[in-house]
Amino acid sequence: MTTETNVHSRNLVRFAADKPEIVVLSGDLTGSTEIRAFKDAYPDRFFSLGMAEQNMMSWAGGMAREGYLPHVHTFAVFMYRRALDQIEMSIAYPNLRVRMFGFLPGITTPGGVSHQAIDDIAVLRAVPNMTIFEMGDATDVESVLNLAHDIDGPVYVRMIRKEIPRLFPSDKPTEYNKARVLSKGTDVTVVSSGIMTEEAMRATACLQTKGVSVEHLHVSTIKPFSDERVILSAARSRQGVLTVENHTTIGGLGTCVAELMAEHGMATKLRRLGLRDTYAHGASQHYLMSEYNLDAMSVVRAVEEMVGEPIGVTENDLATVRISEFTATAQLEAL
Repeated sequence: MTTETNVHSRNLVRFAADKPEIVVLSGDLTGSTEIRAFKDAYPDRFFSLGMAEQNMMSWAGGMAREGYLPHVHTFAVFMYRRALDQIEMSIAYPNLRVRMFGFLPGITTPGGVSHQAIDDIAVLRAVPNMTIFEMGDATDVESVLNLAHDIDGPVYVRMIRKEIPRLFPSDKPTEYNKARVLSKGTDVTVVSSGIMTEEAMRATACLQTKGVSVEHLHVSTIKPFSDERVILSAARSRQGVLTVENHTTIGGLGTCVAELMAEHGMATKLRRLGLRDTYAHGASQHYLMSEYNLDAMSVVRAVEEMVGEPIGVTENDLATVRISEFTATAQLEAL
């Protein structure tokens, strides 16, 4: 697999070329949220609102009422934590077409609790009219503007940035409310989202060679969450379902899967990997993923618990199937 840089930046400029109603709002993080190229290409459609996120969200709602299509960019924590009331009252309640791009989801930043959005899905899933997407690779990022454009209401995107992997073919765009089936199997179903999909892909590749039949689904649409593929896969799984997410296990992907399984009367065992009712501290993404049991080896260990026996996958085995390589400078930048 390859990695690509500034995918959202290029995609947004291209997408907006024939859509003069698109405007971009920045919360004083223009360079950090990949919208400088948009500012240069369409200066009359770019607005910097400064470090005043509540005002920015109200402004976005007002512009949407006037027929514009605001695309709001800031770090996720500054959006849903600081401006939740404005998101609800100025955007979600009137069901306005505002697109919100929240950067640095979960533990993708060493900035610590002030910058790590670990419960944004849980919070915004509860907001009526809200649609939620989470990006896992360059193809997801290239697809999401089209997906959001067709939605008549607010959209929140958990966005990744800078150097990101190309895990999926560029000619097979992400589909709305449909999981991407990455491998087929009947022992265990693994459901992953965001940056966790690459880790799950590495683990799945090794597990398959050890005789464990794994069905792996990558989820990009978090709300709504009603994909029949998830139900059918869970029903086939002999040992259970494992969810893997860059988010607290409360209210995120694991909760979505649990709710769906319960609503369909399934007795299948469910295991959830994610932050377990805790804040993370500041460190590199690689360290945090290991520390909080969010890396490929943690997926392997969880599957071992589900099947009830050791599988024999080692760190050396996982190293041979790394899907992409990240440069430290691109991934450790806090701002």
